[in-house]
Amino acid sequence: MAAYYNNETLIYRDGAFVKAAEAKMDLYSQSLHYGYSVFEGIRSYRTVSGETRIFRAEEHYDRLQRSAEALNLPYHWNTEELIRATYQLLEKNNQQDAYIRPIVYGPANMSFSVNTESFIAIQTWEMSPFLGNKALRVFTSSFQRPNPKAFNMQAKAAGHYVNSIMASQEAKAKGFDEALLTDLDGFVAEGPGANVFVEKDGQLFTPSLGHILPGLTRKTVLELCTQLGITVTEKKISLEELKSADTAFFCGTAAETVGWSGIDETVFPLKWEDSLSYVVQKAYLATVTERSLDEAKNLLARKMEAVV
Repeated sequence: MAAYYNNETLIYRDGAFVKAAEAKMDLYSQSLHYGYSVFEGIRSYRTVSGETRIFRAEEHYDRLQRSAEALNLPYHWNTEELIRATYQLLEKNNQQDAYIRPIVYGPANMSFSVNTESFIAIQTWEMSPFLGNKALRVFTSSFQRPNPKAFNMQAKAAGHYVNSIMASQEAKAKGFDEALLTDLDGFVAEGPGANVFVEKDGQLFTPSLGHILPGLTRKTVLELCTQLGITVTEKKISLEELKSADTAFFCGTAAETVGWSGIDETVFPLKWEDSLSYVVQKAYLATVTERSLDEAKNLLARKMEAVV
């Protein structure tokens, strides 16, 4: 049995809590055959107070609805009821630090006709940092992100992630930890399941929107940089610019924030612990567990003093 669940694990499906080991779906589902479904990746944390908090729950479930509507999947749930069900599910599964995966999928339909119904399931499982804790060796994939005129890149659609899987598998087969995908013009886009930030000369840069999923963790990082007074610029980033950077990092719900040691054969010159990106990582972990940003702010102040 997969490590994601055991015989007692529950999932939420269409208004009821059922055992994961006994849950079924129709093998003629349009979602299974064509990847025609939408999902969210959400995390819950044990906060400093000891309570369980789902991070940016409302925004995640609102995006789930927008994704479903973008793909013409019927959507008849509301965010409040899904958040309530998710907290109940976490409690029933005795989980606090958990990964949460809601998915909206279609019925039996072996044609391309529009569905008149759809279903929802919410699964939770304990998950350590998706990409680990050590700095990553990243490989520039031969796979590119899809043309945004071919796919709705704002939607978190299951079918898009075949591209992610192929890129990640390619990188690991070559001995790297993870992949970087470019856009159709060769500019830096994102990782298989995470956005990218690049640090150079005391500033951060991140790819502008268009070819990337505008992640909620990306949004959180931008907000934290504003609070900390760290300059961030959204722009097109060439591979040459990336390889001349001081350091870089991925961010995403599953990945959280994780630094890179280098890209392809390039090793970044700045030690991760000496970077502004490391400060952002500390601030992010404080935010999701509802701790003060004082540690990150003090760390940043010491770095600024050292520069002066």
